[in-house]
Amino acid sequence: MKVCMFPGQGSQFRGMGQDLFPLFPELMETANHIMGYDLQDLCIHDPHRLLNNTQYTQPALYVVSVMDYLKHIEQASMPDCLLGHSFGEYVALFAAGGFSFETGLQLVKKRAELMSEKASGGMAALLGMRMNEVRKILEKNHFTEIDIANYNSSHQIVITGPSDQIQAAQQVFEDQGLKLYFPLNVSGAFHSRYMVEAAKEFGDFAKSFSYNSLKIQVISNVTARPYGMQYIPDLLEKQISQPVRWYESISYLLSYKGTEFIELGPGDVLKKMLIHIQKEPIPMSENSFKDLCNHVLIRTNSGTSATTSSDRCIRPQDLGSAEYLADYRVKYAYACGAMVHGIASKELVVKMARAKLMAYFGTGGLKLPAIAAAITYIQDQLDQGESFGMNLLNGSMEEELVDLFLDRQIRNIEASAYMQISISLVRLRLSGIKKNTQGQVVIPTRIMAKVSRPEVAAAFMKPAPEKLIKKLLQNQQITAEQASLATNIPMADDICVEADSGGHTDRGVAFALVPTIMRLRDEIMEQYCYQKKIRVGAAGGIGTPEAAAAAFVLGADFILTGSINQCTVESGISPAVKDLLQQVNIQDTDYAPAGDMFEIGAKVQVLKKGTLFSGRANKLYDLYKRFNALEEIDEQTRIQLEDRYFKRSFEQVYDDVKDYYSAEQIAVAEKNPKQKLAYLFRWYFGHSNALALEGNPQQLVDYQVHCGPAMGAFNQWVKGSKLQDWPNRHVDIIAEELMTETALLLKRRFESFCR
Repeated sequence: MKVCMFPGQGSQFRGMGQDLFPLFPELMETANHIMGYDLQDLCIHDPHRLLNNTQYTQPALYVVSVMDYLKHIEQASMPDCLLGHSFGEYVALFAAGGFSFETGLQLVKKRAELMSEKASGGMAALLGMRMNEVRKILEKNHFTEIDIANYNSSHQIVITGPSDQIQAAQQVFEDQGLKLYFPLNVSGAFHSRYMVEAAKEFGDFAKSFSYNSLKIQVISNVTARPYGMQYIPDLLEKQISQPVRWYESISYLLSYKGTEFIELGPGDVLKKMLIHIQKEPIPMSENSFKDLCNHVLIRTNSGTSATTSSDRCIRPQDLGSAEYLADYRVKYAYACGAMVHGIASKELVVKMARAKLMAYFGTGGLKLPAIAAAITYIQDQLDQGESFGMNLLNGSMEEELVDLFLDRQIRNIEASAYMQISISLVRLRLSGIKKNTQGQVVIPTRIMAKVSRPEVAAAFMKPAPEKLIKKLLQNQQITAEQASLATNIPMADDICVEADSGGHTDRGVAFALVPTIMRLRDEIMEQYCYQKKIRVGAAGGIGTPEAAAAAFVLGADFILTGSINQCTVESGISPAVKDLLQQVNIQDTDYAPAGDMFEIGAKVQVLKKGTLFSGRANKLYDLYKRFNALEEIDEQTRIQLEDRYFKRSFEQVYDDVKDYYSAEQIAVAEKNPKQKLAYLFRWYFGHSNALALEGNPQQLVDYQVHCGPAMGAFNQWVKGSKLQDWPNRHVDIIAEELMTETALLLKRRFESFCR
């Protein structure tokens, strides 16, 4: 395997590229135009002594290294793999076709500017000491502000941090027998926590460009493993504030026999490091998942690079949409859906966000102060720009929630229970939209709409209704520019197709729904000529790798799980319910009336095993259909309801009803006996929810627990493993296991097709 590697900052010298500039005059003209100065003069003569200034160093190195690579491939075969040390990774990505020369230089220019602006602190190279020894010395001497910046070889490590700490550490390390402590001539604490602000700003800038599929593998400094195309902007952002894992990257490549390394660009610092790594590489397990799930490039008889079907691998980060990963800044096309009453809790959301995974807080059934407090908690816990979302239910509190979400700058919304587009939803979508300098419409609020019917999906795929836009404009809730831009964007970025699932369900079948709504998406995309593709995801029944694999094979851009997250440590449901859920199988659910839509007979799927709720709820609905007033209910039935179901009299229940509903609603009920009957029976549904949330041990049989068969399938999948018992189930671990196993399953399935 032939590997080309590119050096990072520090390899520059006056006179570099002298023999290359005449070979690429058009490239130099483009570079000078982008930079606004003569790069050739800077590199060869450095008349103003700027070459060692980060703002000038990185663009100069990028251009010279690119030219050296282009010259190399004119005379030699294409490499099988590429990598660059720190900044050199940009040259590797260009060489792999990830972006154009111009895009690469613009990225480098911005990176260099930000690193210069945010620069403070220092760095030092440590020679002759292993990583564990370095960490122990730092910890023992309370150098808590120093980070590891580069792990270059077994005995070469670079540390970074505040200048006074770097200076103070020198004597300590030398007293401990360090061979060489060498302070570096840099102006900042690069590849450390001190660059997070610069990294975030750069990440926002990087996501404004488009990227291509990599034609050649590139090893990432952040992961020490090959890129997935979807990670280009995300990993470039991380690279600024995370350590360079060079030792592990080279060791990984050395695990493939016959690897040939070629250093391109100024200097030979990487060749020198390579000699040391080759003497003592990090052992790589042949059977580890990370080794298994990376492409193994081979040589065909013609001498070009190729990947055989048996070598081709599917990794969890390859599943679904690359744009989904980039937009939400997550590692997998996977999300935890919102479960009402805060069952999808603030702790669940934080746990997922910290793992670079998407989750939505369950606002349904909660009062506004509780939702506001949850947002405060989540935002206080997440300070690294992690993504999370909030659920917006179509209902009475919608307007207040929109105000809250806009005030707290909630950027990701799960819209559910909508049959048509509301004016509040349009206001949320259009608030703050504008055009950027490239002429693209920037939409601050991203909406994922959960749907189970094509006509509802179509409403979210189309622009906001014109009459609602006009009304918002008249009310001065949006600007004229926003009203104009609204006609060019859909109401939702993502459509989550929800098949039969826990909670409210239309009992749809994923194999019918997902392809139908995807075709509808394609038709609407063609009709409206949107700049960006609307993504279609899948939910409902996903609790095993087989189910997730089926969703991705159908073409899902992402998957969303629900029931399985309810039986986790982070879930907001009571431990008593988790004990029940842990025991269920796929046949242990049933359908019951939905309390919030009781009168129209809407259904929810609930847990059956261990409870009597579904039977009792269906009995109440049958009674509602049969009788028109409480007074019509016979004495025997009334006693049964009061003693067994409600455990209180009808009069006591109605007192609770009067406390819950508004005076206007109660006035209607007093005039309409059928409505009064509905309110009385509805009480049981709210009561049964509260019992499950609290875990009341005396009324376990009345627990209302929304749950689909995915829970049972999940239990069977994890049987006998560490995830069998719910105290070991964490939402982020479930996501990791499910996506990893799905990738491996798909790999095995595709291999069986290719035999």
